Amino acid sequence: MIDAFGGTAATAQLCEVRMPSVSEWRRNGIPRARLLFLKLARPDLFASLDAHDESVSHHIDA
Repeated sequence: MIDAFGGTAATAQLCEVRMPSVSEWRRNGIPRARLLFLKLARPDLFASLDAHDESVSHHIDA
């Protein structure tokens, strides 16, 4: 998901945190508060991810 935002550096800049923090998110998951911020900051990226997840779940259910 971090790659969808342009990678570690771009995500860190968007969230106003240091790159090691974002690298930690790659290992441990994005904290809920940051995830909510990212959804507000870039709803377009989440819309495409949600559409992809929906198509995958329909494919699995079939």
